[in-house]
Amino acid sequence: MTLDAVLAQIDSDLDASIDRLKDLLRIPSISTDPAFKDDCQKAADWLVADLVSLGVDAEARPTPGHPMIIGHVGEGAPHLMFYGHYDVQPVDPLNLWNRDPFDPAIEDTPKGKVIRARGACDDKGQLMTFVEAFRAWKTVHGKWPCKITFILEGEEESGSPSLVPFLKENAPELSQPDIAMICDTGLFDRDTPAITTMLRGLLGEELTIKGADKDLHSGMFGGAAINPIRVLTRIIASLHDETGRITVPNFYDGVPELSNSQKAQWENLGFDAKGFLADVDLSVPAGEQGRSVLEMIWSRPTCEVNGIWGGYTGDGFKTVLPAEASAKISFRLVGTQDPMEIRKNFRAMVESMLPQDCTVEFADHGAGPASVMSTEDPAFEAARLALTDEWPNAAACIGSGGSIPIAGYFQEYLGLPSMLIGFGLDDDQLHSPNEKYDLRSFHKGIRSWARVLDALTQTDTA
Repeated sequence: MTLDAVLAQIDSDLDASIDRLKDLLRIPSISTDPAFKDDCQKAADWLVADLVSLGVDAEARPTPGHPMIIGHVGEGAPHLMFYGHYDVQPVDPLNLWNRDPFDPAIEDTPKGKVIRARGACDDKGQLMTFVEAFRAWKTVHGKWPCKITFILEGEEESGSPSLVPFLKENAPELSQPDIAMICDTGLFDRDTPAITTMLRGLLGEELTIKGADKDLHSGMFGGAAINPIRVLTRIIASLHDETGRITVPNFYDGVPELSNSQKAQWENLGFDAKGFLADVDLSVPAGEQGRSVLEMIWSRPTCEVNGIWGGYTGDGFKTVLPAEASAKISFRLVGTQDPMEIRKNFRAMVESMLPQDCTVEFADHGAGPASVMSTEDPAFEAARLALTDEWPNAAACIGSGGSIPIAGYFQEYLGLPSMLIGFGLDDDQLHSPNEKYDLRSFHKGIRSWARVLDALTQTDTA
């Protein structure tokens, strides 16, 4: 039997696939709120039952938080791991939803039909695209295309506190696959599929500059006493030079330059940089001079002030010199930048700029390196060509400005490379009221995974 038969089965079974997705979307599996603990268990049980109905040896394994679903099925090469998450974000503010967020419905929009519900895109709809692809394959062929391992998480939206311990504890079992497939990403645009091969890392720092032992009257002490806000703003202003480069010592160690082929591929995407900024009422790129906007958000590191406070900020006016001033600063990292080395160098830079009467206290808010997936494995080109066959435009290997820690965890704890393929759109309103998933994305996403499976079973992975 051919791939065409599998694609035809997907098309004929689409209505039933949508009904199954609706069933899963009706379960309010909000992982951050203890009130929904039983619902998270219910969602895990629903997925286990669905996988078992397809012949998968699946179970919901307990963790200190919500269950981790593990399933194994099939035989032969390659051995693929598929990751998704069944938990969803809270729905607040509920009054901004146009309907019950856990009563999924198909709606007509100017851009086509969508399914509207919390988790429709992030990540239940995406997760079900590859489950439905496997269902169609099994229906047509009577067996699975290769050996497959499922790992479906229930805590992604609450920081995945149980994930790393679970990976460490189960590494002998979970490190067997050749490659991990992650579905929690999106299309480049409505007609251009993508494989995300670069994920920026993240380092969070909070600093508090302290001066006098109390707030001071600016009429009595102004000019004579040090003002921590002035010290803090001078430090912040020094973090970038006039060209937009970050001045933390040795900050660019491990930052690679794009290859000519990758730069050419990104240029051929036809990205509208002016439109990208105009959508948020801006017009001028503010990053490193001489870099394209795509480079700035996909392949270059950043240093951004995410919050700053100190002194009196209430109504009216209070003339004080504050005793302290604080800021939260984040660094997006690329390549092989070492977040712990950057933390050390940043703190040393801050301390070197303190006047004699000031001290500083630091608090960290997490640190994780970037993930860069090597595209030398033939599986990447095979998958790219398979995606191209399904969509109007050729698939591209792209970067992501955000951070998806799971890819790094798979590499660090299981030794697995990851391939990130998803079908979300920028307007899917993830984490916001009225989240949706285009039915076209859902349908073509299922067909895409069938094509990728077909291609990978005919490709020797590195």
